[in-house]
Amino acid sequence: MTVSISSPGRKTHRTAEEIGRTEVGPRPLPELGSQKAAADLSTVDTVLPNGLRVIAIKRATVPMVEVRLRVPFADPATSSEGSAHSAQAEILANTVLTGTATRSRVQIDTELALVGGELDSVVDPERLSFTGNALATGLGTVLDVLRDVLTSAAYPADELERERARLVERITLARSQPNVIAREALQKKLYGDHPYAKEMPEADEVAAVTRDEVVALHAKALLPRGSVFVIVGDVEPAEAVAQVGEALGAWQGEGEAVQLPPLPAVEGGDVLLVHRAGAVQSQIRLAAQAIPRTDERYPALQLANLVYGGFFSSRLVENIREDKGYTYSARSHPEFTIHGATLLIDADTASDVTAAALLETRYELARLGMVPPSESEVDVARRYAIGTLLTSTSSQGGLASFVVNLVALGLGIDWLVAHPQRLQAVTPEQVAAAALEFFAPGNFTGVLVGDAEQLKPKLAALGGVSFQ
Repeated sequence: MTVSISSPGRKTHRTAEEIGRTEVGPRPLPELGSQKAAADLSTVDTVLPNGLRVIAIKRATVPMVEVRLRVPFADPATSSEGSAHSAQAEILANTVLTGTATRSRVQIDTELALVGGELDSVVDPERLSFTGNALATGLGTVLDVLRDVLTSAAYPADELERERARLVERITLARSQPNVIAREALQKKLYGDHPYAKEMPEADEVAAVTRDEVVALHAKALLPRGSVFVIVGDVEPAEAVAQVGEALGAWQGEGEAVQLPPLPAVEGGDVLLVHRAGAVQSQIRLAAQAIPRTDERYPALQLANLVYGGFFSSRLVENIREDKGYTYSARSHPEFTIHGATLLIDADTASDVTAAALLETRYELARLGMVPPSESEVDVARRYAIGTLLTSTSSQGGLASFVVNLVALGLGIDWLVAHPQRLQAVTPEQVAAAALEFFAPGNFTGVLVGDAEQLKPKLAALGGVSFQ
């Protein structure tokens, strides 16, 4: 073995700054390569006799498969007031994989582990989702376990009792967190008693759920018709669809899975101050009506949002984080449901600068319309939008999750393939028009959570804030 010994005082490496420069100045950065979505995806999209839609996509990057099952699981009641659906759905999602008529929880976990796989379930006001993966050779095992869960979940009493107690504890803890308080206050202000506003049940509602209620909900609401199953991986799509059909064809049920009812439109207005005694930090949450991905104006709105607050180099972040130091984290982003979309703005600030941060947030909203994004800003946002889209869908799991969400919005793989070209075609003038239409300060309403005793004097002087 040869050992190299440097002379004392002699530099053994160059700094990044030195590497980036030549004798005549900085090294020029290479041009970014063209960004293209994968257009050669082999897919099969069909509906099984039981009503389940199946989409299989071949992506043989690794010898794995990713599966996603999306079941519309909305509350059939038109109001969340007095409804136990949310609590029952949470218990169901947390216990549906704890045993079946033929498998215990340990057997389910063991069979999946033997094929390098896992399976999980979560629920929200819109849907019940199953997420899983495995080695490609283990697809049959994953599908058989899923079939067993869908058709004969046992909800063992001891497992249900244990998971119910854990859920009560988690909900109680979550409700003390500022972000949860702010989210619940915003949903309540925007949507009132609409079922979508109830993202988390009350702890006492969960504690009152019985096994019989969960079993009944499974039979009534966990239905194949209206649901979507997506599989992405090292598979031949036609063969994968045949496997899914053979395994999940036994999943039957009367009627169709319940879709979320339309949300009321978001109307601009005052921000509501929600008192949180003793808080040293405030949560600013603003919202406005937006448009779905199917609207021809959406690509321009997407770029306008990025310029405003959608990524680190945005105007909002530059202002209240980098320049003034009011917050560590600020962002704007769209949120989609099957019927539409909203624009959301989030920022957490210290109490003594909350009013100033809200002022600057509104100022940047107005400035986006009055001082339209420059060609350079639009180009940076465009590259970011295309790059993040391609990055997020480059893996099997990312593609599977993106596609199952697209399908719920009435879109498909063709939309994904064509979207980079739509973004490339957006002009600065179209972005300016979207900024003027959707980012007007008067379009927004929202909530502000913090200590009212500290915040009220400055917020009252600022205006546009109502107090409980």
